[in-house]
Amino acid sequence: MKSYQIAIVEDDCHIRDIVENYLQKEGYSTISLGSAEEALMLWNTERPDMWILDIMLPGMNGYEFCKQIRKEAEVPIIMISARDEEVDKILGLELGSDDYLTKPFSPRELVARVNRLFHRLNSLTEKSEQNIVFSKSNDLIIDELRLVLDSRLVYWKSKEIEMTVKEFSLLHTLAAQPNRAFSRNELLTLVWGGDYFGSDRAIDDLVKRLRRKMEDLPLETVWGYGYRMRVDGVKT
Repeated sequence: MKSYQIAIVEDDCHIRDIVENYLQKEGYSTISLGSAEEALMLWNTERPDMWILDIMLPGMNGYEFCKQIRKEAEVPIIMISARDEEVDKILGLELGSDDYLTKPFSPRELVARVNRLFHRLNSLTEKSEQNIVFSKSNDLIIDELRLVLDSRLVYWKSKEIEMTVKEFSLLHTLAAQPNRAFSRNELLTLVWGGDYFGSDRAIDDLVKRLRRKMEDLPLETVWGYGYRMRVDGVKT
């Protein structure tokens, strides 16, 4: 039933073969690569649906590769590493990975996490809209911010802004209920899903990215709590 293609970037051929075998048994198509440089060459010609990425690679490491991919797309990324320090997990998540698995790991657990990420990605488009004022074209418009929901386009001050899946999801969540304060944990659940295990600092990173892309966006920090979209004259 599945037609997803997963790229495995791992310099240990034994681990790579085991992961590939388990994923293929689950019905996924796979591509195996031994370095981030090879992975970037693939990215320029072909776009896998998910990356399983070792951190400690020869040459460019997994962190740097993740940063390169996140500049262009929100494709799911699972990082794997022999390093089990919390700071390593947080760094991976802040750079944009969706999950982090420590070696040695169970191949069955990896497959379960792959299935969960694809399920979560598919369910993003199935969320019901809540208490939103739309224009006749079904767009969400707040001052100079316009979200074209059907095509997932964003315009700020009449200029189209490129958005990743999670950036759009966070922006939509906040703009749909202006002036409402959302906690970081609440936003994590709404954007990543209820089974997300990572640090709430991932939300801070998303907010920084939105602010960089849209100068003067009224995305306000609620200190010690979370964020809200401040819009004067709009009641919650």
